[in-house]
Amino acid sequence: MKLGVICDGISRDLDHALTVMDEYELEFAELQFVWDKEIGDHTPMETKRIKNLLDDHQKKVCCLSRHIFAGTTTSTKPHDELHSKHMDYLKRVIDSAHLLKSPLVRIMNPKKETIIWGENGAEVWNVANGAWDVTLELILPAVELARTENITLAVETGNGTMVNSNYMAKRLIDELNAKDVLKVLWDPANCLWCHEVAYPDAYYEVHEGYLGHIHIKDVEVNTPRSTLKVKEFGEGQLGRLFKPISIALQRDSYAGTVSFESVYHPGNGDFEAGFRKCIEKFKSVFGGGAALAAA
Repeated sequence: MKLGVICDGISRDLDHALTVMDEYELEFAELQFVWDKEIGDHTPMETKRIKNLLDDHQKKVCCLSRHIFAGTTTSTKPHDELHSKHMDYLKRVIDSAHLLKSPLVRIMNPKKETIIWGENGAEVWNVANGAWDVTLELILPAVELARTENITLAVETGNGTMVNSNYMAKRLIDELNAKDVLKVLWDPANCLWCHEVAYPDAYYEVHEGYLGHIHIKDVEVNTPRSTLKVKEFGEGQLGRLFKPISIALQRDSYAGTVSFESVYHPGNGDFEAGFRKCIEKFKSVFGGGAALAAA
């Protein structure tokens, strides 16, 4: 499979991050923060420098991952000041995607309202009525722009967003009739927060044409205590499911990239050290036919 890493999880110094990628023979770079700026905020000269570094290290870009629509809420209105700001971010990132030959641009979605649908009284007392409709209205202009710009968007399953599971992501795509330009960026660790089981449940929600990109990290979630702990790869709640997920992806000829999200550190704030502790284990599970052969 195509393996990559979110580069700023190693370092925001792109040259250094790419050099570390070279050590571990990772081919695909996912760009989020480069130097002191979020992707999409770089000048044309800085973007050209990014491209030159990628070319020098013979790396391909798998996704540009700005936090588009992060921080919006279901009180945000289409084309109001905040939404317009995020649409401007999206236009700039799409421009960068064309220059850097990125096949995907990541988008987020509004902050989570806990109960979206209900019945037998819940629809009166508990449901955040209208929240889902607003979410559709906020994302629709991005879908329309993506069609105009001939780019594919990937909506991330975020632990604090309206789309916090593969079920919700698929429903969003279907209700927008946007399967042609909107895919799921599946982060199974984020989906743990709403207790969606990564495999087989979440996987089979999206495996037939919805899945565009994957983030992999391991965590320990305690929803009642509102606590999240990032774990060394394989040591968290997803550890036993990584191999079945890898086998299923290979069996079903998944064509996207699996990006390692390097957000673990061994207690000292050193994320590069955390990356080095995890990356060989990640590669052994997701790297090629090893997992399939072991099935």
